[in-house]
Amino acid sequence: MNYESIKLTIEEKIATIIINRPESLNALNKSVFNELDMVLGFLSTEKNVSTIIITGSGEKSFVAGADIKEFSSFQAEEAKKLSKRGHEVFDKIENLNKPVIAAINGFALGGGLELALACHIRFASENAKLGLPEVTLGLIPGYGGTQRLPKLVGKGLANEMIFSAKMITAERAKSIGLVNDVFSQEELIPKAIELASQIAKNSPQGIAKAIKAVNSSDKENGMISEINYFGELFSEDDFKEGVSAFLEKRKPVFH
Repeated sequence: MNYESIKLTIEEKIATIIINRPESLNALNKSVFNELDMVLGFLSTEKNVSTIIITGSGEKSFVAGADIKEFSSFQAEEAKKLSKRGHEVFDKIENLNKPVIAAINGFALGGGLELALACHIRFASENAKLGLPEVTLGLIPGYGGTQRLPKLVGKGLANEMIFSAKMITAERAKSIGLVNDVFSQEELIPKAIELASQIAKNSPQGIAKAIKAVNSSDKENGMISEINYFGELFSEDDFKEGVSAFLEKRKPVFH
């Protein structure tokens, strides 16, 4: 498949998606959303892919927000459609059957931070700056930021970031649980690949159910969901292989 706004590579069961609009610091626009939607659909069923990394082109920016020029003249109904589209794509990331790692290689602002929030794991480079500046435009985060950020850092810190619109450093983001770890620019992608490679050794069926279970952890039926997913896995091939390998004292081979 050919893409205009993203690049896709697949190597050793790891897919890397690069948001590729360096002239606008990789800002999100309709093309990015459409191509992300397409590539995520493809990767969700691609058997040769176990883990996905999302990053931005260049060394300055992961995604520096939404493309303001594209929606500057919108009215309320158009704006709702734009927000809904962002939610559709980012929900697809959050609920994908394969882990998605955000490699935040610079600015992650507005929609860029919301993209990272939708990913299952976040690594950042030392030069990364993260923030939700929407109130400086008379708006609020519209792609899930008001919902996902409080779950990660708590309502107080989420309110501070959203109300003040200030950017925070990668180290501050790590200290409040917004990112998992911080690395040098040179180490960022290799460290993301290292983690993705570790994940690739484990059961795809187990990981897919784990994603569903974790995503239901803040819902009323979360415990029931865990019980059900746990039970369902007992009838899957990966469980049979994992237990056989354990009893035979060998490493499991999952497909």
